Amino acid sequence: MDSDARHGATVSGPTSGGERGSGAELAVALALLGTVAGGIGLVVVYLRGGQPQLEGLFLGGALVGLAFALGLWAHHFLPGGDAVEPRHQLASSEVERRSFVERFEGGERELTRRGLLVKLLGLGVAALGAAALFPLRSLGPRPGRSLRTTAWGRGKRLVTEDGTPVRAADVPVDAVLTVFPEGSTLQDRADSQTLLIGVRPGCLRPAPGREDWAPGGLVAYSKVCTHAGCPVGLYEAAKHRLVCPCHQSLFDVLDGAKPIFGPADRPLPQLPLEVGSDGYLRARGDFPDPVGPPSWEVP
Repeated sequence: MDSDARHGATVSGPTSGGERGSGAELAVALALLGTVAGGIGLVVVYLRGGQPQLEGLFLGGALVGLAFALGLWAHHFLPGGDAVEPRHQLASSEVERRSFVERFEGGERELTRRGLLVKLLGLGVAALGAAALFPLRSLGPRPGRSLRTTAWGRGKRLVTEDGTPVRAADVPVDAVLTVFPEGSTLQDRADSQTLLIGVRPGCLRPAPGREDWAPGGLVAYSKVCTHAGCPVGLYEAAKHRLVCPCHQSLFDVLDGAKPIFGPADRPLPQLPLEVGSDGYLRARGDFPDPVGPPSWEVP
């Protein structure tokens, strides 16, 4: 029995191990290239308008390639488990010394190949990361202050749904009219819709600083309920109350449209009005408070 067998030494042939290592490295490289190609394909498809089937195909291919590469990497290039080798002789055998020299001389080539695999891994992860970032564009632009402002502005005339300007003298007492900012688009009208109500002069109880917001008893409030955003479309002229048909919130028209019943806990925002020199009603600015329920104010 020779010395190597007696001391339990295990020596692998450098040629067969190198061939297996090269094959595993090639498989890992091909899998990572598939990941990179899948990520790039996903980005291209998304930029060209998107196609769910192709996006799923490219994403699945990229993830499968990455999983396959990591599995091969862990199996062939990472140490596994505990290795125990009983040995009583410290000196290396001639076969071990020769094997070490061969491996040391070929180490530079092996490190170069492993470095290439690391770079391919980084490239594959980067491609997948870039593809994952693109769908964020589908969320649209940041809302900014768009949730706190409407299409109303200083000097904008009040118009009806068909675009007819509203003359102050044409609004009778106890009448209610839905109005919009002049020149507003259909999209703008969703949160700019306003109720114009004719009240007998002297009946209103305006808040301090709002004494001149309702010229001639013409007062305007947002039509969007502050509870769930439903349109407040009912007016009880005898009691001067606005009613939301969705959850029966009641708002006192004479007292700043404060809620007096129902789940709404905020008044309807009041639009400051003025009468122009031509007799038409105009806004003095936007609503001082955000319209709609409190949840709309959260970006």
